[in-house]
Amino acid sequence: MRVFFYLSSCDTCKRIIKTLNLDASITQVDIKKNPLTASQLDELYLLTQSYEALFSKRAQLYKQRDLKNQPLEDTDYRSLLLEHYTFLRRPVLVYDKTIFIGNSSKVTEAAKVFLDEQ
Repeated sequence: MRVFFYLSSCDTCKRIIKTLNLDASITQVDIKKNPLTASQLDELYLLTQSYEALFSKRAQLYKQRDLKNQPLEDTDYRSLLLEHYTFLRRPVLVYDKTIFIGNSSKVTEAAKVFLDEQ
């Protein structure tokens, strides 16, 4: 699987798309228009072994629901990720068996170096 999950209304995601210069072999999926399916999420899980690693604790809904003060298990994270697109920590780049999650400069730079070597 070669896919880039992002949010089209997110300026950070747009900047990262330009930085990475994604080639045509990588499918770009706007998670607002095409939310993650259970099978896609499970494929991401196989690469991370954690739904929490894919979960954004910066999402407004996370704060609104006071999820910080609730004990969440991996199954809870999975359900929340499938419930609403904003719970996905973005962007997510999957290139075969390699995954990059989030928008930190360290992750973005690592993804760029990786893609440049392909």
